[in-house]
Amino acid sequence: MSNKIIDGKLISSEIREKVKKFGSQLKNKTGKVPGLAVVLVGENPASRVYVKNKIEKTIEVGFNSIEHKLSEKVSENELIDLVDKLNNDENVQGILVQLPLPEHVNSDKILDRIKPEKDVDGFHANNVGKLWSGLNSLVPCTPLGCSILIKKISKDLSGKHAVIIGRSNIVGKPMAALLLEMNATVTICHSRTKDLESVCKNADIIVAAVGIPEMVKSNWIKEGSIIIDVGINRIERDAKKILVGDVDYDDCLTKCSLITPVPGGVGPMTIACLLLNTLLASYPQFNQPTPDLSSILE
Repeated sequence: MSNKIIDGKLISSEIREKVKKFGSQLKNKTGKVPGLAVVLVGENPASRVYVKNKIEKTIEVGFNSIEHKLSEKVSENELIDLVDKLNNDENVQGILVQLPLPEHVNSDKILDRIKPEKDVDGFHANNVGKLWSGLNSLVPCTPLGCSILIKKISKDLSGKHAVIIGRSNIVGKPMAALLLEMNATVTICHSRTKDLESVCKNADIIVAAVGIPEMVKSNWIKEGSIIIDVGINRIERDAKKILVGDVDYDDCLTKCSLITPVPGGVGPMTIACLLLNTLLASYPQFNQPTPDLSSILE
């Protein structure tokens, strides 16, 4: 059944190599190196791990990594001042403020403070609007990674029914825009969707991003469906802590045609696409024409 597994580790490694290659060419042409600034507020263990991985991969592809660690007690105004400073720093082409932020800080206010052209997370309202308008924009990393995985399987989803479980601004909504661009018929489901199981049974593609461990079972899916599992949930099983997705992987493996594992599926793609976005953001800031995404990934 190994031929059913979509290997996010392998594909993300290929993307990073291409980012490294194009970044090197950009440096040779301009004498400049893309810089990614990561802002971490507080001591959230998961955030610290994510940021550590992002920094390592940034350095690995030859980009400059700028890290700012701030106390959980940092004021909203202090964080805004830092974002403004990074916005005006010519050595910074991409800015990422790691979520979640402390409750006393308005996350939307901080994210919208980042210049759209440096918003490598793709969360700024300008980038969101461009995505839904079919214009070139920086796209949120996780759904971008999912779309790249899906395009590895089929570039044109005409006639396919894609069901997204989860309507977040980070995954669900941008994923819908990307799937529509690929000519899929898209259904977005959420906590108030009636008879979710029946909706999923009609899906050719399921993108699960709801944050409920192993919610999707084999009796929810139809034979031969494609499953993209965005969920990362830490649970305890047999007295051990393990990571599982939003899909019951072992249960669905025999019935689906293709599936992303957790870990090793969508997760590595998110960081690869962060670096890809940093590369894409660098071209206009270095006064160079931006290549098509397809030309970088081909």
